[in-house]
Amino acid sequence: MTQRQRRVRDRTERGRRIVTAARELAEEEGWEAVTTRRLAALIEYSQPVLYSHFPGGKDAIMAAAALEGFAELVEALSGARGGGLAGVARAYVEFAEERPALYDAMFTLASELRFAEEDTPEVMKAGFAELLAVIEPVARGQDAGVLTEVFWSTLHGLVTLDRGGRLSRGNRDERLALVVARFGAHESQTKELGGHPVA
Repeated sequence: MTQRQRRVRDRTERGRRIVTAARELAEEEGWEAVTTRRLAALIEYSQPVLYSHFPGGKDAIMAAAALEGFAELVEALSGARGGGLAGVARAYVEFAEERPALYDAMFTLASELRFAEEDTPEVMKAGFAELLAVIEPVARGQDAGVLTEVFWSTLHGLVTLDRGGRLSRGNRDERLALVVARFGAHESQTKELGGHPVA
């Protein structure tokens, strides 16, 4: 390995450590607890080192964490696609429940990342494509892209209201089953979702 390759490797590893520390701190205490000063102390780098990796400071670190989150979401949704619409809906909700701070960085908090634009990062487009893949077969002549946006919005709404304690906890499975049913799952995609038939 050349000296230049070693420097690139070390720089990449430092960037990864910064983002990992930010994610862990955010999951423990929320994004408001994540500051460059706190991160520098946690990983024993100086603040100038953090800014050399992320000139935009905390916002840039959150964006980097969000991109990691999109890659993880793509993996989760892709793995659930065999379960059709119900499987993907369940995987989306579980992802949000298991990584609340990361989900906030991806979808709730102000972000420098741009959605639905030409310069939208490919991993974000891939996340939307996973949702589109299960909506297209049930679109029944409707615009599948728009329908996917409404499906995604519905899942996000359920996640957000549930996390805020605005919905009854006892009806979570029924709500998700209704979402799947309303978006027109075919009989071949009928699955058991939390003990309730979805169709």
